[in-house]
Amino acid sequence: MTTVPPSDWLISVDDHVIEPPRVWLDRLPARYHDQAPRMARGERGAVWQYEDKLVPTVGLSVAAGKDKEEFSPNPVSFDDMRPGAYDPVARVADMDRAGILGSLCFPSFPRFCGQIFWEAKDKELALLCVRAYNDWMIDEWCAAAPGRFIPLVIIPLWDPKAAAAEIERTAAKGARGVAFSENPEPLGLPTIHDPGRYWDPVMAAAQETRTVVCMHVGSSSTMPSISSDAPPLANLTFGAVRAAGTMLAWLFSDYFERMPGLKIALSEGNIGWMPYFIERAEQVIDKQRHWASRMDVNFYRDDPSGVGAPGRLPQADLDRLDVRRRIRDHVFGCFIAESAGLRCLDIIGEDNVMVETDYPHSDTTWPDCIEVATQLVKDLPEPTRRKILRGNAERLFHWTPVEPVVGWGAA
Repeated sequence: MTTVPPSDWLISVDDHVIEPPRVWLDRLPARYHDQAPRMARGERGAVWQYEDKLVPTVGLSVAAGKDKEEFSPNPVSFDDMRPGAYDPVARVADMDRAGILGSLCFPSFPRFCGQIFWEAKDKELALLCVRAYNDWMIDEWCAAAPGRFIPLVIIPLWDPKAAAAEIERTAAKGARGVAFSENPEPLGLPTIHDPGRYWDPVMAAAQETRTVVCMHVGSSSTMPSISSDAPPLANLTFGAVRAAGTMLAWLFSDYFERMPGLKIALSEGNIGWMPYFIERAEQVIDKQRHWASRMDVNFYRDDPSGVGAPGRLPQADLDRLDVRRRIRDHVFGCFIAESAGLRCLDIIGEDNVMVETDYPHSDTTWPDCIEVATQLVKDLPEPTRRKILRGNAERLFHWTPVEPVVGWGAA
């Protein structure tokens, strides 16, 4: 148990939940129980069964509490993970031990933005599954410890109007964030630059309800590859380029001009790359905006639909694009354990950085979360430290944590 008082604990804006076995069976009509996500017996214990998929939980997703030497990508059963991975009461106990005041949890079986349901054949059932997950997240997981979990929901990616309605429905129940893809194109969905404005209902609903659009690395169901034979850890290290690409795509889109209240968070992307790309974007705009503003076609590609002639895709007003102001008004970076970005807060903005613990994944700092985080920010002014550890998350998500009164301070 940490000896740091709860008033100085952190809020983690990127953790994960392993869904317990009956999330969907308890919420869907009985006629769907043979098709709904449910547990089946696999070679290494329980796996999720849904339509024609068998989905195990991999060991790297539930590594909290294990020594690094024990980490493994092999499938594991519930018996092989800490109860805090799937039980909210046990999770709060693990949060108290590590100095985590609040936690926002991304899904596991549905994947980071609900891709499993986008891939489903039966979209009527898939929509019911999305709603069931969200009800479980708000009514059971978060309600088990009021004031300790920031409710994050998923949407039916295949139906923007239904997705907007789900954002409105769940926001009324207390949701504060919606999981979205870092890049929808690899999923077979329109990008945020779609001339048909596919995502407008979703983003309008997020703005109207003050719901933060949270994009976790990997929510495009892709892994950046340096080369076809690059070592796995090289590609894993390279992974932050996904978050960099996401930030730049949004920065140069026209969404923040059309929807000035929209906020996005780049979950598990780290922040050390942000100063470079902010300065590079400023340089590119200064040197290249004149010809780019006159372009009648996309410089890099034809119309992705293949239906019509190449056309001008939506983009920001380059003559008025103030990169740092746009970042500070709309974009929030998140880090686990790094110092590079913290040395460049004059570029990123101290109001735009939040901490995360990634529990129970293999990158987690648990059980030393508050000690690791406070060591990283120790040289910053006290008001800045508090912003990064909890204040920015409270402000962004319009969420007030409940500090535990007992259960801390023991050895």
